[in-house]
Amino acid sequence: MSRLSIQLSTSAAPAHWGKNALLSFDNESATIHLLSDDPQHRIIRRAARILDGLTLDFVTLCGKWHIEQQWAFACSFSNTKKQHRIQWADDDNSNTLTQRYQALVFTRNQTNATPEDLSPEKLASSSTEWLTSLSPSYVSAKQWTGEELVEQQWHGLYNVGRGSARPPVMLEVDYNPTGDPLAPVSAALVGKGITFDSGGYSIKSSEGMLHMKCDMGGAAMVTGGLGLAIMQGLNKRVKLYLCCAENLISGHAYKLGDIITYKNGTTVEIVNTDAEGRLVLADGLIAATETQAPLIINAATLTGAASVALGRDYNAFFALDKNLMQRMLGYATDENEPAWPLPLETWHQEKCPSNYADTANSRVQKGGGAGGASNAAGFLSRFVGNDGQGWLHMDLAAAFHDSADAYSPAGASAMGIRTIAKALLEE
Repeated sequence: MSRLSIQLSTSAAPAHWGKNALLSFDNESATIHLLSDDPQHRIIRRAARILDGLTLDFVTLCGKWHIEQQWAFACSFSNTKKQHRIQWADDDNSNTLTQRYQALVFTRNQTNATPEDLSPEKLASSSTEWLTSLSPSYVSAKQWTGEELVEQQWHGLYNVGRGSARPPVMLEVDYNPTGDPLAPVSAALVGKGITFDSGGYSIKSSEGMLHMKCDMGGAAMVTGGLGLAIMQGLNKRVKLYLCCAENLISGHAYKLGDIITYKNGTTVEIVNTDAEGRLVLADGLIAATETQAPLIINAATLTGAASVALGRDYNAFFALDKNLMQRMLGYATDENEPAWPLPLETWHQEKCPSNYADTANSRVQKGGGAGGASNAAGFLSRFVGNDGQGWLHMDLAAAFHDSADAYSPAGASAMGIRTIAKALLEE
């Protein structure tokens, strides 16, 4: 087993390592030299990626490391094949880092799981099992599967998932540390759980479909965020809704031109079966609104437009509640999880018109046309109450990396779990 001790230095590496060397080595230790003009966390992440390429079984962080420096290293050093290989630098922060890391690993592993291994029912059960393991006394859950969704009027989720032999599932998890079944719900979380997205009859290209196991990244993100908040001492009642389905093609799949009537009476014409995430989230947002929670956060790998706008380094935030937007951006900054606000106004609800229903689920243009991310957010705003006050939509542009780069491993990032946990604890 190969082990290495890692330390930080603000001094230059010995000359034989080269001018401005990022790393130097001495026997069984390595030093990261923080000399670049880049922010320190980016220097550390770049060094961690290089060290991850070595055949190391375990590393120990030695000397003086700030908690955020340790976290930056952990996020970039851990990958899909190698986890739990880090010993933290000090005892003062080790518990906090261990909690974060547990939520990180859960979120990444869920998102990186193959679509064969993670069916809609498995996504629901594994999420329930993990949250229950964190708080057995306070977590309860129920779910509706297949035709049961029709009985509950969750028509968006049912229609998206009915083309698969593996049925769609609506999961409700109730975390209630008060012990009072009548306690008010302080927050509701909603996650898009499309365990595989073929695009349906609006079929994706092969290369566009390859990484669509990550389309349940929103469900993993809100579950990871709730789990982290529980570990950090969350003492308020929170409900979690995961909208789980496979979007496949079959003789029973939903079709272009279909019209879905939602529980709140809104009718939606299907003009693109690959704009399915917003259809399942609509049911989750209706359920969340029914709890009367003053805070509703939904997370989803919803649009390619958000990724085009922000790349893979930021998540996109949308809100009609501008005060909540500013607080959430503040939480993201505090937690070193970059986020950026994109436009959302009530008139974005009219950006997907239909001749046959209240709205269409997209525009009949590639990627939903100009402003596609905002138009999708406008669609979602039809399904929250109180004129959108207390609601935030996270479009997870930074949730998944198709390939590794100088700062991030391939696969899920889990960037967003700390922001969600912070919001649950602070709001």
